[in-house]
Amino acid sequence: MALTAAHWVYLGGVILILGTMIARRNVLVPALLATVATAWTVTADPIVAVQAIFNATLTAAAELFNIFLIIAMVTALLGALRAMRADQRMVTPFQKVMRGGWSAWTVLIVVTFVVSLFFWPTPAVPLIGAILVPAAIRAGLPAMGAAMAIAVAGQGMALSSDYVMQVAPGLSATAAGTDPGRVADVALVLSIVTGITALAIMGALLARHMRAPSDAHLEEWESGVVVGPRPSAGLVRRLRLRLLGAREAGGSGAEPIAVTEQVEERVAVGAAVGGGPRTGESDANGAAPPPSGGSGDVPDRDAEPAGRDTVPQDPRTERLARVFAVAVPVTFGLMIVYLVLGELSLVPPVESGSAAALVGGLAVVLAVLACIALDGPRAALSSVGEHVTDGLVFAFRAMGAVLPIAGFFFMGNSDFAGEILGLPDDAQAPSLLLDLVVSAQHLIPDNPVVMCFGVLIVGLLGGLDGSGFSGLPMTGSLAGALGPTVGVDPATLAAVGQMGSIWAGGGVLVAWSSLLVVAGVTRVPVIELARRCFLPVMAGLAVSTLVAATFF
Repeated sequence: MALTAAHWVYLGGVILILGTMIARRNVLVPALLATVATAWTVTADPIVAVQAIFNATLTAAAELFNIFLIIAMVTALLGALRAMRADQRMVTPFQKVMRGGWSAWTVLIVVTFVVSLFFWPTPAVPLIGAILVPAAIRAGLPAMGAAMAIAVAGQGMALSSDYVMQVAPGLSATAAGTDPGRVADVALVLSIVTGITALAIMGALLARHMRAPSDAHLEEWESGVVVGPRPSAGLVRRLRLRLLGAREAGGSGAEPIAVTEQVEERVAVGAAVGGGPRTGESDANGAAPPPSGGSGDVPDRDAEPAGRDTVPQDPRTERLARVFAVAVPVTFGLMIVYLVLGELSLVPPVESGSAAALVGGLAVVLAVLACIALDGPRAALSSVGEHVTDGLVFAFRAMGAVLPIAGFFFMGNSDFAGEILGLPDDAQAPSLLLDLVVSAQHLIPDNPVVMCFGVLIVGLLGGLDGSGFSGLPMTGSLAGALGPTVGVDPATLAAVGQMGSIWAGGGVLVAWSSLLVVAGVTRVPVIELARRCFLPVMAGLAVSTLVAATFF
């Protein structure tokens, strides 16, 4: 089909947003400008163009609100456990396995991959965030490292292969006219190759940021302080040290970075989420002061000294902490057992997509029980509300700036464009993103290697709307049409396209996707997380695509 002015304006908006992300600037304003420009070009009505900002944000909020709720409910549970200090008791058993940053990194990857392979990442990530992430942080793994491990192993490796439930291979195979089992087999190999390559690069980058185990790491993380490198300052420091031929004592390159907006000039959440420059260093070393609490950025802790473990607990609270430190992991473990039995048809199965709701509901129930046990039934009426409110505030403060950005990409999808642009129900909504991808198909040369990379790029573009599965029919159809012409198995091409679409939109490369859940439970800026994942994952996809073109 012939591309219209609206297609080119939309493409310009995509390039502007991606360029702004690469330049490490906040992408919110470019997304708003691109939304107005695209809507104005499509409708020729400036009033509708202005309304499109609100409609696009509202549409994105409706689609992503389940993710916000998961983050809020798990955060509320952690707040209730923290009030009785059950959070640190809960991670104590994992200290025997997570003896350091690298062992924590390995455990997170293996557990996330296995659980996500059976139940998909959305319900798996909150479980891991509630139980394993605190233990990993205490072991010395940086929060950003934990987030990258979970994203690559869950949203990347497990979801891109979808080897157990085979929803993704089924969509790809149906569109390509080939066997779903064959697509699943190839996708599993490619997902493992991509993941191992990406994790190897990430591990090399994280090596100098690993720390010795300490309860102080958990204190910092729960307070909203993420220890990670400041890229610009770190570069200047390294250049200065090389010129001087000296090495600073303890110079690991890691500095405390506050990801919540506190009274003492903390990093604004909008800037952190949008990828803007961080500001607000409080001393010569760039270290932010410890949070004072009460800002609503993270669930408030009691105003205690930093070494809260030194404050003795009364016997009753200590007993409750022990009970809930066992009850929470056991409850979620029983939930996993039930899901497994449901997959085996031994008990009534949980409907597809409802596992995340089960996680959120269980988190709230446990939070209520913890508050009743600690505060009593009457006081729990207030404390439960405070924990839930803190969770919601944290979710929206940390992730809210993503909604207008997601709204722009949703406008490129015909399923949402009509609602965003205010078109009548019987009107044909434009499919700007799909049209752009389809119009570029003829540019792919008839060469097996180039063909594989072309389908990969199409899959990556198809995942820009934040839904890894929406691009699968397109990449599958492309694989079925182009594979026989160059002697490439359509199942292989479909698997390559599946890699691109799900690694992008499934929650690793695109911030306005389920990557929000990973960023929420690990308390890191989502745009920064997507940026840190970009180069390692793209390198992994390049390697796996070469493997597909060479061996399949």
